[in-house]
Amino acid sequence: MATNDWLILALAPGLRGAKFESLLARFGDVSSIATAGANQLRKAELKQNTIDHITDPDERLLDRCRDWLAHEDHHLVTRGDAAYPPLLNDIYAAPTALFVRGQVDALTLPQLAIVGSRNATPGGVDTARRFAAHLGGAGFCIASGLALGIDAAAHSGALQGGGRTVAVCATGPDIVYPARHEQLADAIAADGAVVTEFPPGTGVRREQFPQRNRLISGMSVGTLVIEAGLRSGALITARYASEQGREVFAVPGSIHNPTARGCHRLIRNGAKLVESSDDIIEELPGMLAAISESVEQNGAPQAQQTEIRLDPEYQRLLELMAWDPVTVDVLVNRSGLTADEVCSMLLILELEGRVEPLFGGCYIQREEGRTK
Repeated sequence: MATNDWLILALAPGLRGAKFESLLARFGDVSSIATAGANQLRKAELKQNTIDHITDPDERLLDRCRDWLAHEDHHLVTRGDAAYPPLLNDIYAAPTALFVRGQVDALTLPQLAIVGSRNATPGGVDTARRFAAHLGGAGFCIASGLALGIDAAAHSGALQGGGRTVAVCATGPDIVYPARHEQLADAIAADGAVVTEFPPGTGVRREQFPQRNRLISGMSVGTLVIEAGLRSGALITARYASEQGREVFAVPGSIHNPTARGCHRLIRNGAKLVESSDDIIEELPGMLAAISESVEQNGAPQAQQTEIRLDPEYQRLLELMAWDPVTVDVLVNRSGLTADEVCSMLLILELEGRVEPLFGGCYIQREEGRTK
């Protein structure tokens, strides 16, 4: 592979997707495009800015890219490469090349995107981890954006479940954002991949995150949204998925939870409501034939259906909690118990994993505390 020629084209603005394919058909190979003169490129109807970047490339940026690629497990995966994510070829303005840290073979596995709020609730984080752990262990490669909240939980869950995961970033491959996820990025790259279309040295810019989101959905057979506010970037990913002809799934939440409103909007607009991974598998039979048998053998993450044997007063307290966040005062009014009694019982239920505390002094029942 003529790496330098590919870098020149990958760094040229506006040279993606169909435009790149038409140039390749016209010139025959990448080297001929990269060494073409301005007049030839002008006849190919390229914009002047694109022509300038091809005929007079930024040598300092090229050196930075080559220096980064010189390290072990650093790769440039180009269009037509066997490691290029197969579904990504089908999207509008597919990147000419990807900068990849880690194991490039992870890019060709069946990808399922799991995205959601950066300000996730503890319950949302737990849901993302469980779905990712099961689906990752069953054969999906979990794709997400390395962000705080649901993204990080999805990556961690896939790793904990023995699966593989791909982090698609909105910065250059040498910059981890947020910085606190540096160790997580290292763990992802050890058996999966950290991917970006942006060259080394590219810092954090707001407009790059929607571009990142289109890649997450574009390389995936479907996108699962777990907690998203009405202005969440996860909804952008879901919109891209829909425009790209991919499936969109959403986990519903409490009507009182602002991070569930985006999911409810998606469901109203046609996204599939998801309660277990079976709800995802049944929508993707053609694409996932190779791993569906493994998923069935391992079982799907369902809400826990085992009867929970508690003392009657604890069982009654769970029934009074229902499934929305409640305060101690509300439970006192519903149960007739004292505040001290309710607090003591909530502590026991929390230690047993039946309930979990939320911000603002509220508690919510976990699925493991499901009442019949």
